[in-house]
Amino acid sequence: MPIPTDAPVLDRRLLRDDVYRRLCDAIIEGTFLPGEQLRDLEIAAWLGVSRTPVREALLRLAQSGLVLAQPGRSTIVTALDERSLREARNVVAAMHELAVREAVPRLTAADVQAMRAANHRFDVAIGDGDVDAALRADDELHRVPVAAAANGALVAVLDQFTPLLRRAERLRFSSVEGAASVARHDELIRLCAAGDADRAAAVAFDTFYSLPTSGD
Repeated sequence: MPIPTDAPVLDRRLLRDDVYRRLCDAIIEGTFLPGEQLRDLEIAAWLGVSRTPVREALLRLAQSGLVLAQPGRSTIVTALDERSLREARNVVAAMHELAVREAVPRLTAADVQAMRAANHRFDVAIGDGDVDAALRADDELHRVPVAAAANGALVAVLDQFTPLLRRAERLRFSSVEGAASVARHDELIRLCAAGDADRAAAVAFDTFYSLPTSGD
């Protein structure tokens, strides 16, 4: 497994969640490719942590479908599987639909403005072809209603299934399809600001349900 040489060593007090996020990002961004074997000792050396948080992170990645863990043998990065992507997409779309429906009555003017600002950053990133910035802005936008919904079970489900979908989103935001998301975001924000929970929830669902589920 080739270990990147340009990543900064993390603080040894790094929490397991930070290790998980670093590995998750590396898989989504393509630093670790499908079929590549992940060795906990090498990853621990790369991140400057012990093997324990690495092993815990790999187990979480397996639950998210990003790696296939074979106890006592190896852990490999999974390929983009159409069925798994479709299942994750359906769950994530349903959770965002629920989040928006619950959040709309609670959204403040500042929340709506935060969504508008995030969509502006998203639009600029799409225009610049900056997929990483587009994904960050997309996260920031949808995080607003998720936070306003204040539903811990919903957040737990999204945490589990969103990472797998992120790999498909990179394909989408690298294409002309990314521009269509700007319009969907605008409509979602408009409906949220108008207090139309049902229609806003439907747009949120469609936004995620339209994600590609092909591994090509």
